[in-house]
Amino acid sequence: MRDYPTVFDISLPLYEGMISYPNNPGLTIEPMRTKTSFISKLSMSSHTGTHVDVPRHVFEDGIGVDAIDPAVFVGPCRVLDMTHVKGGITVADLESAALKEGERILVKTQNSLRGFHEFYDDYIYLDGDAAEYVAARKIALFGIDSLSIKKKGSDDVRAHNELLKNGIIIFEGLDLARVMPGEYFFIGLPLKLVGLDGAPVRAVLLS
Repeated sequence: MRDYPTVFDISLPLYEGMISYPNNPGLTIEPMRTKTSFISKLSMSSHTGTHVDVPRHVFEDGIGVDAIDPAVFVGPCRVLDMTHVKGGITVADLESAALKEGERILVKTQNSLRGFHEFYDDYIYLDGDAAEYVAARKIALFGIDSLSIKKKGSDDVRAHNELLKNGIIIFEGLDLARVMPGEYFFIGLPLKLVGLDGAPVRAVLLS
């Protein structure tokens, strides 16, 4: 028999009433029926649930999600243990990880351990100095288990801007509760929405 890899689904389920970032449109589902089948009309933010942020999210002339090389979304990655962090992930938290150019990095924090049934204002985020540190390492993508990489209500926008202006794609809303830190194969393909600032993703890890 063929051996299949262990697959960890690290995506949030999408359903009406699920958590969303404050002031973002929530998900609504309208079941519909044609003469021969059932379909559904969906209304939601491009940043609903597990999703990707691309340069167009913060820069008016930034490229959209459809223009990103799909190879970025598929390949080896590392999950870093940041469950000790309270508040923001700092440069000191990342230094021991020895980030390398072209890597895909996901961070597991207390966000995953708290769960995703309600929105917490005090979620763990990436602080501005750490964002500059990550950007300088020229990694390929950075993923976090919160609905935003940036601190809620902060005027410091470097968590988004530094990564995206350096071509580092951001994944938000990852559920890493069942995942141990270590090396995996990452697949996180977004919908190919032309020119958009982001898109929902079905993300998995293979081991």
